[in-house]
Amino acid sequence: MNTSHTPTSAPARRFARLAPVLAIAAIAAGCASVPHPNPNDPWESYNRGMYKFNDTVDKALIKPVASGYAAITPKPVQTCVHNIFNNVWDVWSAFNSFIQGRGHDFVNTLGRVLFNSTMGLGGCIDVASMNGSKRIENDFGVTLGVWGLKPGPYLVLPLLGPSSVRDGVGRAGDVFGGAATYLSIGAIDNIPLRNSLVGMAFIDTRANLLDTDKLVDSVALDRYSFIRDAYLQRRKAMVQGHKVRMNKDNLPNYSDDNLPNYSDDEAQPATPPVKPVNKTGQ
Repeated sequence: MNTSHTPTSAPARRFARLAPVLAIAAIAAGCASVPHPNPNDPWESYNRGMYKFNDTVDKALIKPVASGYAAITPKPVQTCVHNIFNNVWDVWSAFNSFIQGRGHDFVNTLGRVLFNSTMGLGGCIDVASMNGSKRIENDFGVTLGVWGLKPGPYLVLPLLGPSSVRDGVGRAGDVFGGAATYLSIGAIDNIPLRNSLVGMAFIDTRANLLDTDKLVDSVALDRYSFIRDAYLQRRKAMVQGHKVRMNKDNLPNYSDDNLPNYSDDEAQPATPPVKPVNKTGQ
């Protein structure tokens, strides 16, 4: 019996041929020891190897697909797709803000979702941002940090890239928690549709990083260190953001006691009036 053969795309065939070489290169690179690893990156030897593996896969397959998508898809369509994915993710962000005890962020994010889902045509148009309601990114990794869990060592995940021990657990929480609470694409039961949307979201994310990729290439002497430090600083800011409060003790003192005294009591005595002169000279 004849069986039909499904044609494979050129990038997929190229990646299939390169996969064994990439795996060997990653293992070899991971075996190279870094003599003085960064204190926040004790697994730097492994991480640099995995980074090289991810970078090779990205250049061979993912980046060409994302670049092709950005080249042939009209900009308004790209913006619409990106906004819809952000709007779906904002539901999960709102949930995380709620369990973090950040009520203000929860209300603002939920309001954004409702506003964009109605007035923004299902999230295609980010009318909330146009009206001054900026997006508040959140995830379960941030939630674990708010609850007091330390980030642990920096960790580069296969294909997913920069992370940490805490954020790696958080990513798993995002997948399973989002699906269990029907707050993510993972909650869709239709497997072909779900997988297509996951793939589309991955391509959309990579396409939106193309400009950032060029910027890193132009300013970074060591791409690995630059990406690591930027990631750790951003995640720290996201976790600590809820702790920033207006503390009046840290504000300058603008009380009246510290201002110069311009009252009349401090004024110099007035010059005595000049006696008018009589026309007769007396």
